[in-house]
Amino acid sequence: MKVKIRKGDLVELINGRLEEKGKRGEVIKVLPEENRVVVQGINLRVKHKRQQQVQGRTIAPGKVHFEAPVAISNVMLVCPKCNKATRVAIQRQDGKAIRVCKHCNEQISE
Repeated sequence: MKVKIRKGDLVELINGRLEEKGKRGEVIKVLPEENRVVVQGINLRVKHKRQQQVQGRTIAPGKVHFEAPVAISNVMLVCPKCNKATRVAIQRQDGKAIRVCKHCNEQISE
């Protein structure tokens, strides 16, 4: 199935943890084979790193904060024209697939 969300799109979280629901963020990475997306500022996790020695240098220990992937079904694309979370239609123009907002019927991007 073709993924209708691309890197750089603004999306809104429609399902998930209560404090995260309704938040908006930009898509950093799309993982189509896993049906997941990584959204900036959403689903933040902490990984504890231990001290390591690599080629004579010491890498300091600490906490690393990162965004974990979210299921693509839990996010909805935000239309740049009407600023609403919307479903996306695919239309063909000159042999190219164009994404269209279902609310305002405006072209989202090429």
